[in-house]
Amino acid sequence: MPTGEYDPDAVEPKWQQQWLDDETYAYPDDATDPNTTFAIDTPPPTVSGSLHWGHVYGSILQDIVARFERMQGHDVFYPFGYDDNGIASERLTESELGIRHQDFDRYEFQEKCREVCADYEEEFTEKMQAMGTSIDWNNTYQTISPEVQRVSQLSFIDLYDQGREYRKKAPAIWCPDCETAISQVETEDHEEQSYFNDIAFELVESGSEPDSDAVSDEDYEYPTPTEPGDDIVISTTRPELIPACVSMFVHPDDDRNAHLVGGTARVPLFGHEIPIYEDDRVDREKGTGVVMCCTFGDQTDIEWYQAHDLDLRVAIDESATMTDLAGDYEGMSTEEAREAIVEDIDDAGQLRDRWEIDHVVQVHERDDVPVEYRVTEQWYVEVLDKREEYLDAGREMEWFPEKMFTRYQHWIDGLEWDWCISRQRSSGIPFPVWYCADCDHEVIAEKSDLPVDPLSDDPPVDSCPECGHDELVPEDDVFDTWATSSLTPLINAGWDWDEENEEFTMDRPEIYPMDLRPQGHDIISFWLFHTVIKCYEHTGEVPFDTTMINGMVLDENREKMSKSKGNVVDPDAVLDEYPVDAARFWAAGSAIGDDLPYQEKGLRAGEKLIRKLWNASKLVDSLAPEPVDRPDDLAALDRWLLAELDAEIEELTDLLANREFSKARDGLRTFFWNTFCDDYLEIAKQRLDEGGDQSAAYTLRTAHERFLKLFAPLLSHVTEELYRDMYDADASIHQSVWPEPLGIDADREGGAAAMAVVGALRKYKSDQQLPLNAALSAVEVYGPIEGFEDDIRGVMHVEELTVLDSEPEIESVIADISLDYSKVGPEYGSQVPDLEDGIEAGDYDLTDDELHVAGEELGPDFFEVNRERRYAGEGEMLEAGDAIVIVSEV
Repeated sequence: MPTGEYDPDAVEPKWQQQWLDDETYAYPDDATDPNTTFAIDTPPPTVSGSLHWGHVYGSILQDIVARFERMQGHDVFYPFGYDDNGIASERLTESELGIRHQDFDRYEFQEKCREVCADYEEEFTEKMQAMGTSIDWNNTYQTISPEVQRVSQLSFIDLYDQGREYRKKAPAIWCPDCETAISQVETEDHEEQSYFNDIAFELVESGSEPDSDAVSDEDYEYPTPTEPGDDIVISTTRPELIPACVSMFVHPDDDRNAHLVGGTARVPLFGHEIPIYEDDRVDREKGTGVVMCCTFGDQTDIEWYQAHDLDLRVAIDESATMTDLAGDYEGMSTEEAREAIVEDIDDAGQLRDRWEIDHVVQVHERDDVPVEYRVTEQWYVEVLDKREEYLDAGREMEWFPEKMFTRYQHWIDGLEWDWCISRQRSSGIPFPVWYCADCDHEVIAEKSDLPVDPLSDDPPVDSCPECGHDELVPEDDVFDTWATSSLTPLINAGWDWDEENEEFTMDRPEIYPMDLRPQGHDIISFWLFHTVIKCYEHTGEVPFDTTMINGMVLDENREKMSKSKGNVVDPDAVLDEYPVDAARFWAAGSAIGDDLPYQEKGLRAGEKLIRKLWNASKLVDSLAPEPVDRPDDLAALDRWLLAELDAEIEELTDLLANREFSKARDGLRTFFWNTFCDDYLEIAKQRLDEGGDQSAAYTLRTAHERFLKLFAPLLSHVTEELYRDMYDADASIHQSVWPEPLGIDADREGGAAAMAVVGALRKYKSDQQLPLNAALSAVEVYGPIEGFEDDIRGVMHVEELTVLDSEPEIESVIADISLDYSKVGPEYGSQVPDLEDGIEAGDYDLTDDELHVAGEELGPDFFEVNRERRYAGEGEMLEAGDAIVIVSEV
């Protein structure tokens, strides 16, 4: 029997350890039926520091689904991974140890990464277990482990064999801080303060004679250049790229500048001459209509470089430092060079204007450093040619919430680059590739040899199969971490290559496609899209049936949490003060897909519910301590409660199946707290105190056990404690079966009316400052309460209860008249006080929707009549839903 106060500090760790010891949530070894398996493709958190409150939030929502589906009779596959092969783990290692990866041998630094990550992964495990998540800890993986490296390299080889991958020396998005190529998905837009600079280039030679009518300058800020030596003014936010300028462009339909096409211009400060071309990608309404092209400033520069076979001038190196091409500015950062070049251009008399602006730049999402575009040799997965196919694959999935599909669609619609999967880093999964030192032919590892590291392992051949040269150079790049994380469904399914049968196989084919992909909306383009690409290309199937997209955790001011703002919530600090189940209650208050502010009032509400459940359970156990067989005749009120509970079970089941956690949580809490505890439990207590009513005892225990099971996915610890204590000491509630409706017939309308009457009488006693056990001499009720009279009499201590056949004489009276001062004031001005006095004194008439008061006639737009129902007879009328209650004697 539950006794005393609930002690979460004792209960929660006890059950967390018991679940681990008993392997309560282990996926069965003999599970083979995809129809009875429910597999969750859980997101492996990046090993970049301690778990934050966002991890807590997301893991709780996943866990609610896992517990719910387990109680539906499914064999739930609920694994856990650690994403420890990315740049985030490298940076964590550098930060933790106070080192730079450049100062160490590659393998030495990798070992340091493994050691640091191992410590944090142990902490991850402890914290996830302390959250009571029902993860199967027998099924964990690390993205840097040999097993996962094999899967990742197999993926590369398979896509290579399909012709879906290629290596190319071309412009790539580059992070100067990380000194590696990145993919489009890793960039985001940031607004920053900058300057627009109008800079004069010198016209050396025109391509043709100018059209005198077309070059009229009366509508332009700068004169059109027509003679050698004239200014060609361009506008730029990046003067530091001027040494990399390779051409100018004008629009083909720009008559004003058409004569420049085919000519040349001289670059200020640096003096080299550049050609002038035409291209319809020029915005002719912007500035003078003439733009410079540098290698490279943006995506358009790259397109021009490729389309017009322009020269390559590299003025910025891999660390955003100016190269020798920049002359006197060599060695400066891009920011330093920007200011120095502008100053020198001004001194040279070629700066025409400069003004401050806010503009959007692309930055690397990991460090907010503006990206550059560099020509490097990288590996790509081809995706642009299959955008529609990947969009159709997304449509095959069910999205919770449905609106999140739009984000997936928008990402695909906005794709401009194939997926760059190579990274120039010290730690990661190596490409299984060597290159011929003579002809650059690619030599790919054998599948049976994987995983391999070309820097330490021998190639599969002694010489180049293309030209016979005997020197093979190992690839030293590593995979982008998302190239591996995108394989989590296949990693979990045990995807591998069967050498004997020459085919791909799976150790757990029953879990693929996985049933659920839960994740945050911020990584739809990172993780979800890339997973669709990889798994779809390898298996021909969409990798999961449904997606569940949660929002972000915000601070109490609804701002995104960040360490720089100092508004990050430490999970340890929260759980030192509140029970885990309170945190679970808070997390379930979200509408899927929407951001959820962290508010302690949500945790306090969870605490109150836990105490309410605990105290109600103690009362139930004291009133009905032993199992009770169902009586042949259940009382009307008992049938009503169980029928109402049936309806709640159906509603709750549907809501949880559709991942509507907030509605499910609030609906269950309201029904339990108000209907069961406040109304029914008080009535049942009196019936059992007065004579051991078997119908009440059966109903109490039946309803209570079902409530525990309904709360179990949400309040996992307190329900386990109560269920083991009151119902089955040897079995976990989390391995029990979800309640099915009992199908009991009941007068649900009558029961609801009776409960409304009880509530109205309880409020009446409270308003009259009467004790709840105070006797009421006579009460009359008009409403469908037949069969529930004894329950109302007993619980509310009514000596004489009369059910009326007809509605009491009720009249509608005017409670007050309110003026619309926005109309009355301008119309009546100083007369307004007289109107108010007349209304207050009751000295007015209402005729044909007009108000006659203080000698004026006010139309219906000037006032509002508020009415209330009043009982014309003796006694006080109480509203009780659709019923009317008259208390005539106390």
